[in-house]
Amino acid sequence: MLYDFDEVIERRNTNSEKWDNCVPRFGSNDLIPLWVADMDFKTPDFIIDAIRKRLEHEILGYSIRPQSFYNAVQNWLRDSGWEIDPKKISFSPGIVPAINFAVNIFTSPQDKILINTPIYHPFMYAINNAGRTMVKSSLVNDGNGYYTVDYDDMERKLADGIKMFMLCSPHNPVARVWTADELTRMAELCIKYNVLIVSDEIHSDLVFKPHKHVYLASISDKIAQQTLTFVAPSKTFNLAGLYSSVVYSDNPELFGKFDKYVNNMSIGCGTIFGDVALEAAYTHGRNWLNQLLVYLDGNFNYVCSYLKNNIPEISTRKPEGTYLMWLDCSRLNMTSQEIHNLMVAKAGLAMNPGKIFGNEGELFLRLNAATPRSILEKAMANMHKAVKG
Repeated sequence: MLYDFDEVIERRNTNSEKWDNCVPRFGSNDLIPLWVADMDFKTPDFIIDAIRKRLEHEILGYSIRPQSFYNAVQNWLRDSGWEIDPKKISFSPGIVPAINFAVNIFTSPQDKILINTPIYHPFMYAINNAGRTMVKSSLVNDGNGYYTVDYDDMERKLADGIKMFMLCSPHNPVARVWTADELTRMAELCIKYNVLIVSDEIHSDLVFKPHKHVYLASISDKIAQQTLTFVAPSKTFNLAGLYSSVVYSDNPELFGKFDKYVNNMSIGCGTIFGDVALEAAYTHGRNWLNQLLVYLDGNFNYVCSYLKNNIPEISTRKPEGTYLMWLDCSRLNMTSQEIHNLMVAKAGLAMNPGKIFGNEGELFLRLNAATPRSILEKAMANMHKAVKG
């Protein structure tokens, strides 16, 4: 089957956070929303069909998670390059909840947690909300939007009593796909200083050639024993509203503590439709994903080319992974607030201001390119008019 990613689907007045919640965030609903990290594409037919099939049985009582759920996760990850034990799969109603759970399970108040900034802002919220101490190790921008890890800085901070390292892989918002060598080097530092690694790999399916995602825990058994991994179909198949995610660790102590925590809180059961959707996605989704990646790659090429040829004051590097683009607006010679106001008031665009990802994002914007090309074309035209007008 060929899928139509050019189809524009009206999302307003559907209680969409991305489309119907712009007023409190941006002061207007008359905007093109390119902020929240979900896609403006239809959830695939094989997932909708599986949910419809379940609805043919019109009782929605308490349910258990079938073995086929675990087999689907195992098979998907095997096909993606990682062999796991399905008996060590736990559950979370979303990756962000899982991050918060891990902070509370494995650290104590005032414990130090290390992150590489700029980074997905809920990492910071989880640390602050739990009363832990945030320690930042800034990624290094080569000046052209290519970011690398400052290993010397990271080691200095790990040596100073860090309890947990939160890894974002692929990285949101800078869209790096870490290589096996980079991941190994980070992990070995954590092992050296006995630091637990919490690895958010929710974007692991959204990786573009020639880059390849390497699951951190797949590199070696020693690294696997130090790592708690989070994966989900929510970004890949646009299922964020169903809150179904997977938490995995080969370390029986890590797995046991996490699994016990979510079950003791009575949230380990999830929902009927979240389970059905995850199983369908991981059973039937490879062809759809392959077509999605081609379409997103085309969107990236379009935005990169448009900015270079029409708005050189704003630059970006083509993402290696995720569907998020990191726009460098420093050559506009404006403050962060002025850049935000320009995009909202004059361009009619809602994008995440880079500062929410850390001070390193001060003059950046995050653009969600997972939308039909025609919407991106209108957005770029609006941006051009606002900057040049």
